[in-house]
Amino acid sequence: MTQDEIAAAIAEFDAAIARDGGADTPWLALQTLARKAIGAKLFTIMTVDMKNELARRAYTSDPVAYPTSGTKPIHRDRWFDVVHGAHRSFVANTIADISTVFGDHETIWALGCGSVINIPVVVGGELLGTVNCLDVEHHYTPERVERSRLLALPAKLAFLAAGRAVA
Repeated sequence: MTQDEIAAAIAEFDAAIARDGGADTPWLALQTLARKAIGAKLFTIMTVDMKNELARRAYTSDPVAYPTSGTKPIHRDRWFDVVHGAHRSFVANTIADISTVFGDHETIWALGCGSVINIPVVVGGELLGTVNCLDVEHHYTPERVERSRLLALPAKLAFLAAGRAVA
């Protein structure tokens, strides 16, 4: 992406969340930005409740395969160490690597995805959740991983806007 394309995509994100207060609007705007910036066949948002060690899917681009209902326990593994502990993005570029941390790897593969980047959303030292982008194997190249940093501030704004829509 050129600097002009980046600026236009971020302006589009900003305009979307500024004009519409619907519950999914921030997530749809962030999904559009993520797809333009780094690509994502599957896009989800997870929120975390560390007190109860639960994660909840707040948004999904595929409600059939990945519905937003319910919670799942947080597992302490290498993914946890990277995302929760170090507040860094987790990247896996093959289904074999994905299968070492995600029990639903067969569903991921069935959707045509074989790579993932999980971007932590951190405010005040607290992990609020993750932005999860999945695409074909080897999709999240070093260039795309670097470009994913563009999503950090918009992700924080989306979490804030989504919280306002729920309140």
